[in-house]
Amino acid sequence: MSPAVFSHGDLRLYLLSLLAESPQHGYGIIQALTDRTGGTYTPSAGTIYPRLAKLEEEGLVTKTVDGRTTIYAITDAGRAELASREDDLAGIENDLADSVRLIANEVRQSVQEAMKSLRADLAAAAKDERQGSKDRSRSTGPDDVRVTSREQLQRADAAVNGFRGRIRADLRTHVARGGALPATVVDELERALDAAAKDVTRALAE
Repeated sequence: MSPAVFSHGDLRLYLLSLLAESPQHGYGIIQALTDRTGGTYTPSAGTIYPRLAKLEEEGLVTKTVDGRTTIYAITDAGRAELASREDDLAGIENDLADSVRLIANEVRQSVQEAMKSLRADLAAAAKDERQGSKDRSRSTGPDDVRVTSREQLQRADAAVNGFRGRIRADLRTHVARGGALPATVVDELERALDAAAKDVTRALAE
């Protein structure tokens, strides 16, 4: 996800606020940003390290190398800038909270719409199949009905496996490209799948 969560220059100040809490290595800073945004924003190393280097040039941050780990810490000058921009930081945190809620709502709505469509398709297919079974039962014997049911079961298995494969591939691709996967989205996916399963069970019982 691009750094749309932060306006221009805001990320710089927010990095100072994170380092004011405690010294951090680069990965720790990235993880802290991910946690603070509820998983909706995970910056790349190419976004964070150049900004840290710029803060170091300005004398607002220092770095020390401990083995293979580089630790960044805020300087007195960095704390002074934070103190002088308390109102700006408060505004950033308010805007951040609003942005996170907006992004989460958009993702949640997208999942809800997709699952609503899936449930509707499953319900319609089940209704059509019930009607078809009734029509076939009038002209076929029990053995023919069982054969047809087995054929439809295979179709159902293929449809479920196909859906699972698409969702899994989309999620894996999204995360592999650096996209965030908030817990709220997974929760909504679980609820939608449970609702779809109940719809199918009710349709089969009618």
